[in-house]
Parts: sequence; structure tokens; C-alpha cells
Amino acid sequence: MSKKERRRFGDRKDGKLLRDIDGMHVITPLIMPNRTDNEAFISERIDITAIKEYVDKLNADNPEFKYTMFHIIVTAVIRCITLRPYMNRFISNYNLYQRNEVSAAFTIKKQFSDKAGEGLAFVHADENTNIHSVHDSIQRQVTSCRKGKNDSSSDAMEIIAKLPRPIVHLIGNLARMLDRHGLCPSSLIETDPFHASVVLTNLGSIKLKSGYHHLTNWGTNSVFVVIGEAKKRPVFNEDGTFEMRDTVDLGLTVDERIADGFYFSKTIRLLKKLLENPELLEQPASEPVEY
Repeated sequence: MSKKERRRFGDRKDGKLLRDIDGMHVITPLIMPNRTDNEAFISERIDITAIKEYVDKLNADNPEFKYTMFHIIVTAVIRCITLRPYMNRFISNYNLYQRNEVSAAFTIKKQFSDKAGEGLAFVHADENTNIHSVHDSIQRQVTSCRKGKNDSSSDAMEIIAKLPRPIVHLIGNLARMLDRHGLCPSSLIETDPFHASVVLTNLGSIKLKSGYHHLTNWGTNSVFVVIGEAKKRPVFNEDGTFEMRDTVDLGLTVDERIADGFYFSKTIRLLKKLLENPELLEQPASEPVEY
């Protein structure tokens, strides 16, 4: 929703109430109100041969903060959500909303050790977002986090956790009520990963396989993406022969109430197109793609 567009009764600060929708999308949230009861899981294996070549090309000048496959995937997902706007919908308090912006969130491990803490990173996208702007945004946040600077959400959680437990529970109940009615402070919405268009977790960075990750009833997040470890795996041709290629498995959990299976299928087709042709990610996020 444009900042110049007038906010109508029923709209939230983070989303516009969808009024002209079919009966199914009106009734479904009423009879199935919980996001965690409406999860659909999609698993896809991606040939990353082109991604590896493209990343090597980007890093040829040996930048201090190298481009990685994670940057490619984050950018491709943002481009998909921009071009497939139903993926940027969410359901709250029995109503369907169109989110005002496209955003991606993930956690940052400050150090690769058991006792090291985590920080939160948030990419707020616009129609001009591309691989380079995503890379630069992540660089700033990773550098800040690993220097010991926390985001505002992390700071707030640390303060609340030190209060007496009954008060903590009261704050939690109040927060859920505010969230349900779209009254959470903007400072919370802008930094809480579960208020993002998509949450990503890079399990491959810690040598784990991809798999299912649940959604949450807290917040408005309708899409969760799990990135597994990159490995050489057999890729079969139509004639039954196969080649060993570098691949990565992606697991996507979506709220099935925001769109139908056909819409999800076309979105995955677009995602694969972008990942198998990563040079397309140099274009603005709003640039149409043939797929």
C-alpha cells in the first residue's frame, strides 16, 4: 500500500484489508483461524551449477564481504514475492490482508560455537531491490551483529526477560492481543522476523539437511524457507541417464489459506527460473520475468 494511499477502516499499519475476495477466502479464516493448522509444505531440489559460477564471477574482484548462495536465494525469494503478490498476504483476527511491503528476515549466528548468541537481520525491500542491494544490506547487519551490536527486538527481549515472571506473562498476553488487532508498535513489526513476508534459515551453513519448519500463530509471517546443505547429487535426464551436479534442497512452508495450489506451483516455477538464471537478480525486483 502506497504511503500516499489513504488508510481505510479495517486496515492495519502493516497491511491492507482485502475486501473484494471470494467467499472461500472470507469463510476459511473463520473456521480455520490458526496459521499452524493451515501449513502446506513444499520441497524442491535446485541445480546450483549456475549459482556457483555466478557467485565466483561476482567475487572475482575479491570483495571483503563475499557474495554467497544465501544472498542469491534471499534475493530470488524477494523477487518472487514482489512478482507474486498473493505470497505477501497474511491472515490475522479472521481477516485476509495484503502486506504493505516485502521483507525477509533471518537469524545471524555471532560465532560458530555452542554458547554464542544470535542476532536478527531484516531486509526491507522495494521495487528496485536486487542482488547488490540485498548483499549490501546483509553485510551491514552481519558486521554490526558480530561486533556485538544488537537489534532493537533483541534488546527489548533482554529487558523484558529480567522482569518478574508474572509481569512477563502479562506483557506476553498484552502483546498477543495487540498483534491480533494490528496494534503492535511499528518498531516491533519492523524488526520481528515473524512479522516479515518470509523467514529464511540457512541450515546448510551448519551442515544440516533441509526440511520442514513450522509457521507460528504469533505475527503475520505466511512463508518460511529452509535452505539445506549444498551437495553433489544425481540429476536425472528425461532418457533415464543422470549426472552428478551441485544441488541444494529447499523446504518451503506456506499458509495455504493465502492462495491456491496453482498459484503456489507457478511461484515455485518462477523461483526455480531465478535460481537457475541468477544473473536475472541484477534486475529490479519489480521487473517482470518470463517463466
